[in-house]
Amino acid sequence: MNPNPQSPEFWDKKALDDETLRVFDICHQCRRCYNLCPSFNDLFQMIDAREGEGDVNQLTTAEKARVVDECYECRLCYNHCPYTPPHHWQLDFPLLMLRSKAVAAREHGRSFRDRFLAETDRAGRMGTTFAPFVNWAGRNRASRVVMEKVVGIHRDRKLPEFAGETFYDWFSRRGSRGSGENGEVTLFHTCMVNYSYPHVGRAATAVLEHNGVRVHVPEQICCGMPSLDSGDLDAVREKVRINLKQLGGSDRPVVVPGPSCSLMLKQEYPRIAPSPETESLAGRTRDLCEFLVGLRRDGKLRTDFKNPAPSVLYQAPCHLRAQNIGFKSLELLRAIPGANVTLVEKCSAMDGSWGMKSENYQISLSAAKPLLREVEASAARVVASDCPLSGLQIEQGTGRKVVHPIEVLRDAYGLE
Repeated sequence: MNPNPQSPEFWDKKALDDETLRVFDICHQCRRCYNLCPSFNDLFQMIDAREGEGDVNQLTTAEKARVVDECYECRLCYNHCPYTPPHHWQLDFPLLMLRSKAVAAREHGRSFRDRFLAETDRAGRMGTTFAPFVNWAGRNRASRVVMEKVVGIHRDRKLPEFAGETFYDWFSRRGSRGSGENGEVTLFHTCMVNYSYPHVGRAATAVLEHNGVRVHVPEQICCGMPSLDSGDLDAVREKVRINLKQLGGSDRPVVVPGPSCSLMLKQEYPRIAPSPETESLAGRTRDLCEFLVGLRRDGKLRTDFKNPAPSVLYQAPCHLRAQNIGFKSLELLRAIPGANVTLVEKCSAMDGSWGMKSENYQISLSAAKPLLREVEASAARVVASDCPLSGLQIEQGTGRKVVHPIEVLRDAYGLE
């Protein structure tokens, strides 16, 4: 099984290779994850290409690395697998992939591209400061060709645009206005909301305050998911340390409008930086719609909807499904009178920086085809997803605009 990142065995290359072969052999014999993602498909094809019964010990170092490189950490295989803990085989394929990336990063260092993509706050501050120029450059063909050659982001990948004002700056200028009759929360706004989708943060604030919740937005930085994706656990721990200073000083629930970030706070913070503080933060963290469904369960969610809900096609992001909390956004949308909401459980195959990389662009779009086909075939007026990166992939593949479920709820309430 995978040892804890604090264990010396976690970093031992021989132990890692033994664990890789053990897991690959079990996956080869099972094959339940066939067609789940490119990593499994290529793993099975490479094994089957050998003569005889197929032996994982015949896989080359390059072939094993290919499986790791093609994993975009959707985490779906973990829930799909019958051999995860407490089964005695103790399989954790996503952790094995992260461990492989971490060991490689410690041995060989990280590329300029991985370091660049992990510095979301630095890029975000620059992007919002020079938003008109940066957004123009992101749409300009010549600058995108240069970006591909220098940074390795595919020239055709649709990029999020930067807002002229961050959500944090907007909230700091506006201040908190909720009554607090139904409690107080800390909003972990996420980098994507802060720098590119502040309207989602404003919608979340409006809905929470409408339901008697007082919102607090302390200073915060990236959750660390991009650093985790490139195997830099030291950078993740530093981000944990900084965010704990802002998020760990109260007993308020921490509400997150982005599934990858809530997954980090809930699952990865305690694993990578185990402490009573990270355990407490994990226990208090809620996905935004998960928190609102909790209000509804307690009879505290207001039902004074002024506008009927449009027909909605809702894509459930992988990192929400990995949290095993059910379809809270779907439940919330269906609470709107007259709502007609269709659920799509298909992966967008983005995982942030992975889907941005030039060598992964076509693989990413190909893996997302089942999702894109359902979106194209849908007659729903609105396409919704909690994940802005899934939204980018859907917009890239279909041309349809994607909104966050909280925006649908805000509009149903008739809020500004």
